[in-house]
Amino acid sequence: MASADSPAVGTSDRRAAVTAVGHFLPEHRLTNADLEQMVDTNDEWIRTRTGIRERRILKDDSKASAFMATEAAREILATRDIDPATIDVVIVATVTPDMLFPATACLVQNEIGATNAWAFDFSAACSGFLFGLTTGAQLIESGRYERVLVIGADKMSAITDYTDRSTCILFGDAAAGVLLEPHDTHGLSDVVHYADGAHGDLLCQPGGGSLNPPSHRTVDAKMHYIQQEGRPVFKYAVTRMADACSEIMARNNLSADDVRYLVPHQANKRIIDATAKRMGLPDDQVMVNIDRYGNTTAATIPLCLHDWEAKLRTGDQLVLTSFGGGFTWGASLLTWAYDGADAA
Repeated sequence: MASADSPAVGTSDRRAAVTAVGHFLPEHRLTNADLEQMVDTNDEWIRTRTGIRERRILKDDSKASAFMATEAAREILATRDIDPATIDVVIVATVTPDMLFPATACLVQNEIGATNAWAFDFSAACSGFLFGLTTGAQLIESGRYERVLVIGADKMSAITDYTDRSTCILFGDAAAGVLLEPHDTHGLSDVVHYADGAHGDLLCQPGGGSLNPPSHRTVDAKMHYIQQEGRPVFKYAVTRMADACSEIMARNNLSADDVRYLVPHQANKRIIDATAKRMGLPDDQVMVNIDRYGNTTAATIPLCLHDWEAKLRTGDQLVLTSFGGGFTWGASLLTWAYDGADAA
């Protein structure tokens, strides 16, 4: 667990900066009106409690998280105009891997032709991208690696029970990610990360692992779907995300005026609003796209970076924050390294 005495990221001679962003969104839109035909719910109830209007769904059963992550990676490579053979590491954050092994990251590494990269998956639920970003940054800071891809990708529709109105309204499918490269001054400068396994049963997928391997029993009990206790998860998320953001600001002597954007995990609009209020940030300094995509788990934060990229300028300070199953949560301070208009 991080503390106020923990060494900051970026204390080496170089930092890890985001130099390109990429994403993939399936074409199919699952709207609130569609869900009204599937479960006992309605558009007003969903929008009021979550802020979601629609979410994207990857309908093709032959494609999964690796496909989406590969498309996001290809966009990153094209934007940066670099040879995939120059990528050193591929990290994919996901709780919906194509298979338990090989890692989804290895499938992506092969598909994009990153022949000189090693690859691995990161499983931290909705905090996966944030944790993966820290790991990728530390690999850059070590001086041994020059280019690290960090991608969040989840096909949440594959583990969502569309007869459970408490969860099926929340999740969507997507992938997004970033390229990390060395920079003298800009990049990831500080992080606080936490975990509390005591509450793991409140947000989990109990079936499919070595404890409850696939069987008729686990399938009949719907153990391979997301299971969530909404109220306690909401309560913890509101508190922990706000606490983490407050800690990262205090550690770096930042006021609301110093922060260009809050980049929050898109779990629930009310959680986002509470976190922004705690930080003293107005709505126009908070990245929110949950209304269009729902909760895409590990993809939400990089998807925000993609959607706002054209508005970002060199030196903008961003606070990234997340909360997810585990429980896992945290916040990061990222100084943007290029004018987004250059990539638009």
